[in-house]
Amino acid sequence: MNAKTPDASASGLDVLLASPRGFCAGVDRAIDIVERALQLFGAPIYVRHEIVHNTTVVQSLRAKGAVFVDALEDVPAGAILVFSAHGVSQAVRQEAEARGLKVFDATCPLVTKVHVEVARMHRENLHLVMIGHAGHPEVEGTMGQAEGVHLVQAPEDVSLLPFPATDEVAYVTQTTLSVDDAAAIVAALRARYPHLREPKKQDICYATQNRQDAVKFMAPQVDVVIVVGSPSSSNSNRLREVAARLGRPAHMVDTAADLRAEWLQGAQRVGVTAGASAPESLVQQVIARLRELGARNVRELEGVIEQVQFPLPKGLGARADQTPPAARG
Repeated sequence: MNAKTPDASASGLDVLLASPRGFCAGVDRAIDIVERALQLFGAPIYVRHEIVHNTTVVQSLRAKGAVFVDALEDVPAGAILVFSAHGVSQAVRQEAEARGLKVFDATCPLVTKVHVEVARMHRENLHLVMIGHAGHPEVEGTMGQAEGVHLVQAPEDVSLLPFPATDEVAYVTQTTLSVDDAAAIVAALRARYPHLREPKKQDICYATQNRQDAVKFMAPQVDVVIVVGSPSSSNSNRLREVAARLGRPAHMVDTAADLRAEWLQGAQRVGVTAGASAPESLVQQVIARLRELGARNVRELEGVIEQVQFPLPKGLGARADQTPPAARG
């Protein structure tokens, strides 16, 4: 089918936009750090892992001179290195220092908060549990803040923990989890460990919570949900799962090119949202593609207005752009 020809099956389709959606303050800051470093010091600027989990963002920064590496041994001695928004272990920090690398830390401050919690709990000699997904960079970084952190990915994993029920156990969570999934695991921990120690404030970040709440509000009003986000993005995957659990067909697209007309068959309303690492430009491209397929009305739903902004690290100057992160991209 020609991309310019409206699909009759989608004719008259209404589009509802979740609010908030897209960039959060931590992602906005991380991208700013890499761009500012490139402006001040020139290419190449090395970045450990993807700065954020979005293909378009990574490709854009790579084109500007960012070099993404998985191991510090790939970074020349004395070079400038940026830690990704997901955070790193203490071992990685020590290795960077030993190799004489100039580091700008783009770890989201809300992830750093979790790292501080782990260090405090470790000092108090508590048994440590991390609720999260194995292999995710944030989980690896958080578990690398102290020895003996046990990973729990599902409620049934709680019964496998080696600690007696009478011991004091403390937990932290990955910041981008499903709120509902995390609550189920915490409930299982409480049931087994009466003296469970909890974070002073929940670890799931405000942006993850807000975007999931926005999907819960939007999903009952639409026939199908489109989530803009890369497959590697944890929070984007969770948005798709939230919609699916509410009984709505939900699909994730990295770009508008991934959108398939057959997903819209028989639908009258489609809901669109975006993960916290997806720029608004991608959302607008998806909307343009939906219009090509016959969508007519686009309406943004009411939602929480986010005005959180985090400062840049020392050495990169003050942030000139005071536009709220959700409005950028």
